[in-house]
Amino acid sequence: MVQRVYRAFLLLLWVAALCGSLHAQTQKTITIRLLDGKTGRLVSPENFMVRIDHQQTIHIDWVKHNEDGTGELKVPDNISVFSLHATYNNSMDIYVNCDAAKQGDTPGERWYTVADILTAGFVTPNGCAKPKVADKLKVAAKPGELVVFVRRHNWMEQSMD
Repeated sequence: MVQRVYRAFLLLLWVAALCGSLHAQTQKTITIRLLDGKTGRLVSPENFMVRIDHQQTIHIDWVKHNEDGTGELKVPDNISVFSLHATYNNSMDIYVNCDAAKQGDTPGERWYTVADILTAGFVTPNGCAKPKVADKLKVAAKPGELVVFVRRHNWMEQSMD
């Protein structure tokens, strides 16, 4: 009897370990680089805010901060698109994504396709810099990498908050 319970317990442990490893394999990792839209320098935000598949829920725990200022987004297998924003000033302010709004416009929501990023990488357009400056700030993304140009709120936007 004790031997049966022991075998059942070992079988249960084995199944749990197998399920855990299968679950871990269903996540994909996307490296996120935030670049200042005017200087091209790497920006290290306080937090990343992720929304998935046009849902309202914000996931701030899905991105791990790396020491170099980049982030690693763990995306479950069944997710097709996500939106991304980042915060600064002790997470009180949200960077404006330069592909979603030009200077003076209200920020819009942009959705990034997981499959495209994993296959070829993606660099967002830089609408925050003048065309000649934006041309000098061109960067490339590797497969699995998302590069987003951002800017802080300007004085007029800050006064409206």
